[in-house]
Amino acid sequence: MKELYKREKYLKRLRGFYGDVDMIKVITGVRRCGKSSLMEMICDELVSQGTDEKNIIYIHLDRKPFKSIKTSEKLEELIDSKASGISGVKYLFIDEIQNVKGFEETINAYREEGDYSIFITGSNSYLLSGELTTKLTGRYIEFEMRTLTFDEYIGIKGFFGKAINPDMEGEFIQYITEGGFPLSVKYDTYDEKMAYVNSIIDEIYDKDIKTNRKIRKKALFQKVQTYIINNFGSTTSVNSICEYLGKNGESVTKRTIYTYLEILENAKILSKCQRFDMKSKKSLNGEEKYYLSDLSFYFARNTDGRINYGPVLENIVYNYVRSNGYKTSIGKIGKLEVDFILRKNADEYSYVQVARTIDNDNYDENGKNITEEREYRSLEKISDGYPKYLLTMDKLLQRRSGVKHLNIVDMILESKEFI
Repeated sequence: MKELYKREKYLKRLRGFYGDVDMIKVITGVRRCGKSSLMEMICDELVSQGTDEKNIIYIHLDRKPFKSIKTSEKLEELIDSKASGISGVKYLFIDEIQNVKGFEETINAYREEGDYSIFITGSNSYLLSGELTTKLTGRYIEFEMRTLTFDEYIGIKGFFGKAINPDMEGEFIQYITEGGFPLSVKYDTYDEKMAYVNSIIDEIYDKDIKTNRKIRKKALFQKVQTYIINNFGSTTSVNSICEYLGKNGESVTKRTIYTYLEILENAKILSKCQRFDMKSKKSLNGEEKYYLSDLSFYFARNTDGRINYGPVLENIVYNYVRSNGYKTSIGKIGKLEVDFILRKNADEYSYVQVARTIDNDNYDENGKNITEEREYRSLEKISDGYPKYLLTMDKLLQRRSGVKHLNIVDMILESKEFI
């Protein structure tokens, strides 16, 4: 197989399941984020660990010679022919599994044989629609993959032999506008990169969205998609979307908006971050924020290339912590808000506030820095003893109230953990 840039943060979460014959490993993620390459990396690791190549069955249903496999009977014949005469655990990798109608029963039958370790990827619109959950409940585990975080972006540039600016902040600005699709890094000009991203958006629409029967008005769906992409990182309510569309002559129900947002989530264009009331310990519905799976979606579809650093930096931090396995919500403390509550294990938390800077000349009449006071206020309200972080682009870092002030660029490049 071809040499690949190792996505270690995903491999380390999967390694413990390589030989697991009880659970089907389902790898999800936005198109072109590297799911197929990740499965190839797993194959390479298995061989390097002593697995016989004959025990690895890799089937990509969108490529020759397997594109004609459309039925579960044909898939079963193919797997049996490749597994014939092989003893021991067989590692079965199937890419674009949704191309085979009724694949669930076939895949589960091989799982029940007890000597197949199964990995699948496929259309998110199918795998996340609820049908897989219904048909394979308790028999699979999902691993979500994301586009490149900034540390991976720098790593893959070196891997492809691309020039890296010694000024990491300059590289960071470039990363913001270019995004993190792995193959985008291969292109030399910004226009080429955006053309590639636009082709991904078109592919998602054609393969994951266009045929969805729940979309009855395609023009309306496009308006909702444009609205939510342009307002990423902002508090979003279905009521506000309905009002916006109403002012533009569109009559739409809340149920339709919820359906369209769910479709965009399932296509992995968006990721929803819910609010959590820290006093009542309950999730707050209807006050979510939506982040983009990749910032290039915004810059590819907008002629205004100016960077609004507030939501952009939140989006980058959100994708970074999610790629490292953290569960994420927005914290509400009375009228105050913490950008992110992070959780990895049942009783391990940390709190993160994100801002472009607190190092400015925005002072009140008492000589206090207004920006600094605002960013620290919500963190200082929390007294449960869990770690608290303020992430900014500042080079001069503050020490205050036990809050750890970190530079965002350095934090990502050092692969910082928060718990």
